Amino acid sequence: MTTAATTGTAAAADGARALAARGRLRAAINSANPVLFKADAATGEPGGVAVDLATELARRLGVGIDLLVLPSAKVCVAAVGEGEADFGFFAIDPARGDTLHFTPPYVLMEGVYVVRADSAIVSNAQVDQPGRRVAVGAGSAYALHLARELRHARVVDAPGSGKAVDVFLRDGLDAAAGVRQQMRADAERHGGLRMLDGRFMAIYQAMATARNRGAAVAACLDAYVEDVKRAGFVADALERHGVQGAAVAPAGYPRD
Repeated sequence: MTTAATTGTAAAADGARALAARGRLRAAINSANPVLFKADAATGEPGGVAVDLATELARRLGVGIDLLVLPSAKVCVAAVGEGEADFGFFAIDPARGDTLHFTPPYVLMEGVYVVRADSAIVSNAQVDQPGRRVAVGAGSAYALHLARELRHARVVDAPGSGKAVDVFLRDGLDAAAGVRQQMRADAERHGGLRMLDGRFMAIYQAMATARNRGAAVAACLDAYVEDVKRAGFVADALERHGVQGAAVAPAGYPRD
């Protein structure tokens, strides 16, 4: 399959050549995202939906792939923005839009709160009260969202998304926030916790590249994401890795 056939436009073909100008692709992979990353239990090799998408893109372009497995979304954003990686996998957020171009989303996830089982907090709206503190992974999409949206409660940074519940428990905070899958797993691991009903935000996961890579590179990644959604590749990857509670995003940009 030619690059032009894969992307469908000559402009995107030019973008593909620019994206893979080094002869290899460099993908920033956030190891703290349990929906998109899953290391092999036996070998420790990186795997998951994001790894599958990065590897498939390299296959289509006929180049090798270097996976930069990093500890948080914040570090991954910096790697892409500073040119250490060609692209990464991030939740769409306006605070990142100055330096990154986001593709249309490929996966929809949900941000939820966890509280102690005996907490007086029973709804998402009750979290945002004076004096309350919420643990959240520093630099994550939901941390950025809550920093804008919470008017009374205070956001407390944890060193990563997988540490939010640990910080919440250690420091006696009122709630922890994160991706539904991570929060469910942490609640089961610790016990004595419960997730609040509903979601406080929809999280649209996209691929992203630095804006200074140019419009052709952006068009290449946009077309690739829409193609792998349409072809069922994303749905197959979610099923293959046993991801529950996440869905393939609809075509185009979110309007939630």
